[in-house]
Formats: sequence, C-alpha cells, structure tokens
Amino acid sequence: MTTARLNDVLDPVIPTVAEWISNSPGTISLGQGVAYFPPPEEIFNSLKNLSDTKETNTYGPCFGLQILLNSISKKLQSDNNIIISDTENFIMVTAGSNMGFSHVIQAIGDIGDEIILPSPYYFNHHMATTLAGLKPVCVPVKENFQLDLDAISSAITPRTKAIVTVSPNNPTGAVYPEADLVAINLLCADKNIYHISDEAYEYFTFDQNLHYSPASSSSAKPHTISLFSLSKSYGFAGWRIGYLVAPKCLRKSLQKIQDTHLICPPYITQMAATQALEVGMKYPKKHGEFICSTRDAMLDIFNENSNICSPPISQGAFYLLVKFNTKSNPEKLAQQLIQKHKIAALPATTFGLTKQTYLRFSFGAVLPSSREQTCKQLNNALRSL
Repeated sequence: MTTARLNDVLDPVIPTVAEWISNSPGTISLGQGVAYFPPPEEIFNSLKNLSDTKETNTYGPCFGLQILLNSISKKLQSDNNIIISDTENFIMVTAGSNMGFSHVIQAIGDIGDEIILPSPYYFNHHMATTLAGLKPVCVPVKENFQLDLDAISSAITPRTKAIVTVSPNNPTGAVYPEADLVAINLLCADKNIYHISDEAYEYFTFDQNLHYSPASSSSAKPHTISLFSLSKSYGFAGWRIGYLVAPKCLRKSLQKIQDTHLICPPYITQMAATQALEVGMKYPKKHGEFICSTRDAMLDIFNENSNICSPPISQGAFYLLVKFNTKSNPEKLAQQLIQKHKIAALPATTFGLTKQTYLRFSFGAVLPSSREQTCKQLNNALRSL
C-alpha cells in the first residue's frame, strides 16, 4: 500500500509515452524535452585522469565543490546579473534543477501550505509540490500563454508560500517580459512569500524576446529563489547537474535536505560542469541557432495545417503547445499519432490542460541529419488527421 499523498501525485507521462513509442518501432519522438547536441568536447579531455583521484571516490562538500561554485558565481554575474553575497544569498549544486525545486518546496512549506503554479504548469513542479504534502494552486495564464498578474494576486491566501514562474516556459514556449517578472517579484515581497524562478531554458529565446532573471534586482535577494540547469544548455541531461540560488535564511534547511537525499553532488559531473561553464554561453547560443531554425520549420507546418489545429506560439525553450480542433481526448490523439503516423508528442493533460485537446511537441532533440525527414513525417501525420 502507498500513502494517500502519493495517490494524489500525477503519474509521470514520459515513461508512458516511451512505452507507446517502444511498441511502435520507427516512431520519431517529439515528446521529451532534450537537446540534440552533446556536452562540449572540452569536458571529455578534462575528465580523462579523474578516475584515479581520491576526490572522485569520496564524499565532497554538501553545497558543491568550491571550483564549481566559483564558476557558477562568475556565470551568474556575467549572464544573469545576479551577484552572490556571503551575507545575502548562496549557491547550492544539485543533481538537476528538479531536485533543486523539490529541495526548496520542502524547505519553505509545511503540510497543507500552498504553491501557486501558473497553468499550464511544468508537471514535475506539480508532482514535487504534492509529494511534499503541499497544495498546488493552479492559476490559468492568458490566451497568449502570458502571466495573468491579477489572477495570480487574487490566488494568494494566508497559506501561500511561493509563486513559481518558468521562463522561457515549459510547456508553452512563452517568454515572460521583464516587467511582468518584476511585478511578480514585487508582489512576493509585498506578501512576504517567495518567488521561485525556474530558468532552465535561459539561453533559448527566439526573435526579439529576451531572458530576464528576477534575482538580478538588488531588492529581490531576500525572497527570490532561482533554479538553473545544465541539462539543456550544455547537453548534460544524463549527467544530472543543476544549481539553485537562495536567500541566506534557507541555507541550514537546504543543507539538511541535501544531506538527506544526496549527501553531496557527484565529483565527476561537477568537474565536467566546471569545464562546461568555462566554455560559456557561446556553446548553447551556437546550437540555439539551429534549434530556432527547427522551430521555424515546424511552425510553418502547423500554420499550413491550420484547418485541424491552431497556429502555436513559441518565443523560447524547445516547445510548441498545439491546440487541435477535435473532440478526441489528448491521450487518444497522442496514441493515434504514434501508432498510425510514427510521431510522438505529449498529451497536455499532464500540464493541467484538461478541457481542450492540446499536445506538446518538443523540437530540441531534432538532429540536423534528420530534420527534413522529421518535418515531412510530421506534415504527413497532420494532413492525415
């Protein structure tokens, strides 16, 4: 038997869709959000001699290796305009930003407290909140997937502990403008709650949209928690390295949680991350140009098939959230695309969209060598619906 709390946690959609794909050989997956490119070549040269070192095989510092913390601090200042101060905030290295989010939720909330998630939400945030015994309060965004500031403000109660923003956004592809993120941050300060800013896709913005880090404001440090990941930016999905920046008051609590779950981040992946950050943003930006061109190609396909779906919006990240003009539920439509047309997408019920038929298509994993075939297969699938 499992706990009642676990029964309320969403079922993970990625393994379900992966099973559908495995039962339909030849399927092109536009489901899971991964980057098509590997980590920078430089990291492999730097890791060749690490297996024989003492540090590789022993426990390390709970918050992360100092060499990596220094690299992160330098990156935060240059790329995000976030200054690390010993008296105000700190960095913690985690095994991916999902772990960072889970740590934070446990640190700031008690059983029954509330976390505001603009909806559609990133499903792992909903899962982690429920798993910790807190209540996700889902607030719909506007029709263009931008934040509804009035609705978010109205959702705050005495039990609210944080507002979560994800920009660039998973699953919508929206990029929130600086003015809206500043407004959310000021609202959190006024209500004495936290602003949790998930910035996993910070380097992937398109057209004239720009990424903004709420913690870059000097007044934001006491109530802003920032989450970052190398999974997308440096092709590190399997290496499991992320980090968070949090107010100094949470340091002891987060140390307790990290020591319980992870003890310390793995030495080898931390050294790899240090080298990746030394390569810098030029690496994800270079690959981001191809990802943007893939987005353009896929947008053209959906626009050409506007008779069966609404043209999607994509300002950043790897995603197109597409509304279909059908009475079929999202799960059945996703299965149909896989079984009959060999194209995999995620049903958007997992992101909280239950009243209409949406699928999320991820274009980050599309390889240069397979893009033409992927687009052809996608176009044929849409025309056949």
